[in-house]
Amino acid sequence: MAPPLSGEVRAALVERAASAGKAICVRSCRNEHELVECLRGMRAANTELLLLDPGDCLPASADLRGALARLPVPYIEVHDDDMSAPEPSIAPHCGQRLRRVHGYCAQSYTLALAIALEHLGCADSGNEVHVGT
Repeated sequence: MAPPLSGEVRAALVERAASAGKAICVRSCRNEHELVECLRGMRAANTELLLLDPGDCLPASADLRGALARLPVPYIEVHDDDMSAPEPSIAPHCGQRLRRVHGYCAQSYTLALAIALEHLGCADSGNEVHVGT
């Protein structure tokens, strides 16, 4: 299991999105109950896109599928696991998922943010490093 995302990395991701004029939320959950509560709370949030690490909550239950279906913003499913032993993903067609990103620790979040900013029309905002091809 990868170490939790540090507060500094989380703050840098949110700051980079804010500098592009976008409100992106980063959430890491440990289990399905925590994930469902997080998703339900997103309805009132002023967020344009969600970077979501679902933690250990798979396969997706009917309760989780319902929470994802009611999520008012698109999300990118982020797994910060090692690529040699990837975590399972939420079932396809659950809510407005744009992509699944598997990586290693903070690198997966950095790639997910680059995808999010590209989706929101800010691909060049603060992108000093190109990730992927």
